[in-house]
Amino acid sequence: MEKYKVMLYPRAFRDIDSIYAYIALEKLAPENAKSQTDRIWAALETLDSFPSAHQDRQVGKYAGRGYKQLLIDNYVAIFKIDEQNKTVYIVTVQYQGRNI
Repeated sequence: MEKYKVMLYPRAFRDIDSIYAYIALEKLAPENAKSQTDRIWAALETLDSFPSAHQDRQVGKYAGRGYKQLLIDNYVAIFKIDEQNKTVYIVTVQYQGRNI
C-alpha cells in the first residue's frame, strides 16, 4: 500500500496553535490543551492511508470544491488530496461549530 505525504498549510499550523492557546490560556487548562492538540496531530497523521475514504466537505466555503473533512472530537480538519503526487494538504483545522 502506497502512503501519502501529509502536508499542512501555514494556516493549519496557526489553527492548531490557536486551539492550544485558547484551551490553555482562556480556559486555563493547559493539560487539556496538550491532550486535545495531541489527538489532532495523531488524527492528521492517519491521513497518510486512504485519505479519499473521508467525507466530502458539504458546508461552508470549501463545499463542493473537492475538499474532504476529518472530524476530530469537536474539530474538523479540511483537506485536499493531490493524487498525482500522493500528497494530502491540510488547509485548516477549526472548531466544528464554525461555518467555514
